[in-house]
Amino acid sequence: MQNDAVRSSDAEIVRQVLDGNVNAFEAVILRHRVLVLTIVKKHVPEDAIEEMTQEAFVRAYQSLPTFKGTGDFSHWLSSIAVKTCYDYWRQAYRSREIPLSALTEKHSQWLEQVISQKAEEALDDIEPQMEAREVLDWALGKLSAGDRMVLELVYLEGLSVQEAAELMGWSKANVKVRSFRARMKLEKLLRTVKEQGRRGR
Repeated sequence: MQNDAVRSSDAEIVRQVLDGNVNAFEAVILRHRVLVLTIVKKHVPEDAIEEMTQEAFVRAYQSLPTFKGTGDFSHWLSSIAVKTCYDYWRQAYRSREIPLSALTEKHSQWLEQVISQKAEEALDDIEPQMEAREVLDWALGKLSAGDRMVLELVYLEGLSVQEAAELMGWSKANVKVRSFRARMKLEKLLRTVKEQGRRGR
C-alpha cells in the first residue's frame, strides 16, 4: 500500500488522505522532505530546523482540504514552509533581543566596506563570511518578521516580486512596498552600527 502511494501523483495522494487513508501522507513527507528542509534551513536557526520542518508538514496535512489539485503541489507546499518560517520569527521576536555589544570590531570593519554601497547592492554583494552573517542576522533581528522574510526572499535568495508574493500569500504591491521599506530600515540599522563602532574606537 505504501509503495502504491509513493508511485501515485501528489494530487492522488491528497485524495487518498482526504478519503480517510491518513497513512498515505507519509508518501508526501518522503517525497518532499528535502524541499521543505531546504527552505527551512534558509530561514531559521539551526536548532529550530527540525522542529519547523515537522511543523510545516503538520500544517500541510491540516491544510490539505485547501489544495485544489490543479496547481503545483510542490509550490503549494513551499508556500506553507515559508509561512511557517515567517510565523517562527513572529513568535521569536516577541522575546528575542540581540544587544549591540554582540557586534565586534570585526563586524565594524566589515560594515566599513559594505555600508558605503547602496543597501540593495550591499545585500547582493554579501559574502559568506562569519562577520557578514552575524551582522546581517543582528540587523534582520531588529526588523519585523515580515520585513525579514521579504528581504531574505527577494534580496538574499533572488526571487522575483511575483515569486515572493506567491510564497508569502501577499500581493505584488505589498511585496514591493515592504521590500523597499525594509531595505531602508536595514540600511539605517547598518549605518547606526557603523557610527557606534566608530565612536567606540
